[in-house]
Amino acid sequence: MLTVDFSRFPLAPGDRVLDLGCGAGRHAFECYRRGARVVALDRNAEEIREVANWFAAMAEEGEAPAGATATAMEGDALALPFPDDSFDVVIISEVMEHIPDDKGVLAEMVRVLRPGGRIAVTVPRYGPEKICWALSDAYHEVEGGHIRIYRADELLGKMREAGLRPYGTHHAHGLHSPYWWLKCAFGVERDGDEAALPVRAYHQLLVWDIMKKPLATRLAERALDPLIGKSFVAYATKPHLPGDVTPAEAGAPAQAKVQA
Repeated sequence: MLTVDFSRFPLAPGDRVLDLGCGAGRHAFECYRRGARVVALDRNAEEIREVANWFAAMAEEGEAPAGATATAMEGDALALPFPDDSFDVVIISEVMEHIPDDKGVLAEMVRVLRPGGRIAVTVPRYGPEKICWALSDAYHEVEGGHIRIYRADELLGKMREAGLRPYGTHHAHGLHSPYWWLKCAFGVERDGDEAALPVRAYHQLLVWDIMKKPLATRLAERALDPLIGKSFVAYATKPHLPGDVTPAEAGAPAQAKVQA
């Protein structure tokens, strides 16, 4: 299940990609399949081991084209172990709401992104997330949990302050917001067979949707995304230095279209 829309955020074979706070690796795997040179970084050592195993399995099965590379490594988002201008693309998905020093993370991402490079940031959307917080303290009052809810203009403002130039936004996962509302209402800590029947039933629907991708749910999610999409996604470029090609020459839209 991808949150970044690669039709709006295209990759070229050979692009150097950092998936920061990669978690289980969903975006890193997609970038690898598209021929990128991927670094998946997370502070969770167990998840990094799993991502490394999946990278190895993908390579063995020939899922990535020739020239693509993939590395999984443990690291700190506030002290990235890379030189300046190391990456063409940086992705940070559903991470910044967990980190107290979000400005520090943005500064590090901008530092390692080359001039003219592209960045994708996704966070929980304000409205659906506010409902989750209202329904359940346990949803956010846990170690490592969500510590803030971003408004769209707040996140875009912080990206601009960090030196980025936003060029597009959208919402994603409209089918997933009701699942989290149900989970919060019936007990967010109840998982698997212990979850309430409505939660289990809706989870089965989501799994079916992810596996089968039927037209009916694709159309439903497309209609729901602008209304109750669970995630807010923003794309931006790092401005070029004097003498470099301009964003327009690189094919990036010149101005952001902001969705609340």
